[in-house]
Amino acid sequence: MLFNSVPFLLFFPVVCALYYCIPAALLRARNLLLLAASYYFYMNWEPAYALLLLTSTVVTYVAARGIAHYADGGRRKVCLVASLVLNLAILFLFKYYNFLASNMEAALQYCGLAIHFPVSKLLLPVGISFYTFQALGYTIDVYRGSTRVERDFWTYALFVSFFPQLVAGPIERSNNLLPQFKCLRAFDYERAMRGVRMMVWGYFLKLVLADRCGTYVDAVFNSLDMHNGGSYLIASLMFPFQIYGDFAGYSLIAIGTTRIFGKKVRGSSPSALHTI
Repeated sequence: MLFNSVPFLLFFPVVCALYYCIPAALLRARNLLLLAASYYFYMNWEPAYALLLLTSTVVTYVAARGIAHYADGGRRKVCLVASLVLNLAILFLFKYYNFLASNMEAALQYCGLAIHFPVSKLLLPVGISFYTFQALGYTIDVYRGSTRVERDFWTYALFVSFFPQLVAGPIERSNNLLPQFKCLRAFDYERAMRGVRMMVWGYFLKLVLADRCGTYVDAVFNSLDMHNGGSYLIASLMFPFQIYGDFAGYSLIAIGTTRIFGKKVRGSSPSALHTI
């Protein structure tokens, strides 16, 4: 489910309405609603890959609990290393295995060795880098003592899977976002309107700036033999605006949605955003 899709434009208002229909005092119920919504949001791409998200969540949760439980430095380090190895192994398998295997084959062929590695046909899970590094960041913070261990699994699972910043960031530090899921917040009209304005500006950057520039850039770069130097120059000048519109637009939509839910992610701190 993309931010700039009809399903999301139906999904988001429904989740907001249900969220604020639950009394602020029932914080756990609100968090469970957001957790269910986040997994539904992620499973719209490939339902089976929600198991990877859950695996990363469970591994880092158990590792952090172990780090907090043991006083012995060796056992604490074992918990940390196990979390790092398991999560990075999954990330490597899905994202970097084919790249590394093809380059090793080329290097070995250059040395006169014809060795072929099996090719992975697994689809790359959406957002795997973002939620993996966010979860690992939590484990490392607990190990360093900069974040208190979270004992409630469901609150921690929401921190890892919170849908506004799940698939493309920003990657949040646990000591910023995690405590916000424990705060009682009633609906604030002014805060919600700031979030809506951010979302509208983000949609403008994405749909008007990025996508319109992208139409021309793709037409030129996908058929170079049909264009001349002037077209190359214009497409090259428009390409940075396309990239900026994509990243800035997505970020503003993500920040705006978190504002509407009464949360703040790291990307909402620059003073420029407070003018929106």
